[in-house]
Amino acid sequence: MAAPRLPAAVSEEWKRAAGEAAVGYVRDGMTVGLGTGSTTAHAIRALAATVQEKGWRVRGVATSVATERLADSLGLPLVALEDAEAVDVAIDGADEVDPKLNLIKGAGGALFREKVVARHAAKVVIVVDEGKLVPQLGTKFPVPVELHPFGWRHTKKLLEGLWCTATLRDAGGAPFRTDNGNYIVDCRFGPIAKPDKLEREINNVPGVLENGLFVGIAHLVLAAGPEGVRTLSP
Repeated sequence: MAAPRLPAAVSEEWKRAAGEAAVGYVRDGMTVGLGTGSTTAHAIRALAATVQEKGWRVRGVATSVATERLADSLGLPLVALEDAEAVDVAIDGADEVDPKLNLIKGAGGALFREKVVARHAAKVVIVVDEGKLVPQLGTKFPVPVELHPFGWRHTKKLLEGLWCTATLRDAGGAPFRTDNGNYIVDCRFGPIAKPDKLEREINNVPGVLENGLFVGIAHLVLAAGPEGVRTLSP
């Protein structure tokens, strides 16, 4: 029997608590990677309020157009990744988190930029509600795969050769387009025994740009639930 779904207000409150807790890892003068998604949006709002209150000089590196717009609306200064000397900390969400802090990300379609920013960050802080914690990746969510539109049907067929059910993501009757102009195929593998191996295999498929398996990237996870925010380490 599936676990009962939480009331939306409770889930949102947990997301807000996790996002606000992440601001505790930011200091004056830092460059901060800003992820994409509803939980990360709470972190961005809390960060903007802290910067304004304390007069900090903090710059953000946005991982999506949506995040750029949110940061701009809050008056949070942004810098392009290529113009940043370093990313001190990246704050982002996740769709699934396993006990080793491996992740599935990409429900929002920003996985390519999110992974690039995360790989350049000295510390990666993941913010989630406890519903995102799973015993094994692939338990609830498919693995999003960003691929080039050129020959995408053939790329999809090759992905299916890795023993998954692959579905082109739809957006109102047309293929969903990422901020990079690419397509996303959501691949259901079921429980994933070796996410590091699968991450490499997916990225070896011609036409694939990146996939939503984030293995060995997170330094800590802030998971909010009925007892508050827990800090999880690998």
